[in-house]
Amino acid sequence: MEANPRSIGRLPAAFLTPSSSSFMDFLAAHQPDLLPRNRQLPAQGVIEAPHGTTIVAASFPGGVVLAGDRRATMGNLIAQRDIEKVFPADEYSAVGIAGTAGLAVEMVKLFQLELEHFEKVEGVQLSLEGKANRLSTMIRSNLGMAMQGLAVVPLFAGWDVDRQKGRIFSYDVTGGRSEEHGFAATGSGSLFARGSFKKLFREDLTEQQTTTLVVQALYDAADEDSATGGPDLARRIYPIVTVITDEGFRRLTEAECSEVVRAIHERRLEEPDGPRAALL
Repeated sequence: MEANPRSIGRLPAAFLTPSSSSFMDFLAAHQPDLLPRNRQLPAQGVIEAPHGTTIVAASFPGGVVLAGDRRATMGNLIAQRDIEKVFPADEYSAVGIAGTAGLAVEMVKLFQLELEHFEKVEGVQLSLEGKANRLSTMIRSNLGMAMQGLAVVPLFAGWDVDRQKGRIFSYDVTGGRSEEHGFAATGSGSLFARGSFKKLFREDLTEQQTTTLVVQALYDAADEDSATGGPDLARRIYPIVTVITDEGFRRLTEAECSEVVRAIHERRLEEPDGPRAALL
């Protein structure tokens, strides 16, 4: 399938033959060795690879907020302090990764290509439900890797153009998909993040309040889970926070995240054991 560098302006026949609107099907047919699921792993031994956690999401009347902490761990070590775990999937959706960081990032890039390929071939965007299903298929194809300890468990969120609301989808390692209502969390700190959501979430929150809520949930998760990195004021490392509305995907700037983090930090200094006032 590789192009001939001496050929001028000519693509290989594979690129000129009508085929499926799925980019994964295209790769499977013409160069299957590029698919992550076809990688050959060592027969014995445990692979030490950086893992990423924690991803949280919450909806509000005008859209949805998806955020992630910045820490990657490898066993008991901090592998990276400023890893990025939240990525735009397309104009109206985003995906946050938890699990084996390298495979997860590769899966996200393949997912982005899958959505772009579909839009170019079909001439229309895939529905949000369809995007969630495509991601489910990709996770299911990684089951062999997951059984060997290299699992990828993302959180997918976006603005549903047809239903005119923000929606959140969670997954398990087998590709099982569930739609979450209100809020969701995945990763090793998800249990503590969900506890924070249960105390603070309301359906009538504004975008600003929802942004504060997801950062608060990450802050609470970092308090209890060593694999989750809390906001690092000294190094200026803040969570990645994204907002998806009818205007599309937007990532908060470092200045905006800093303002939210410092507001929460000041309130926690006043009330260390009670985040009740964080959204007021």
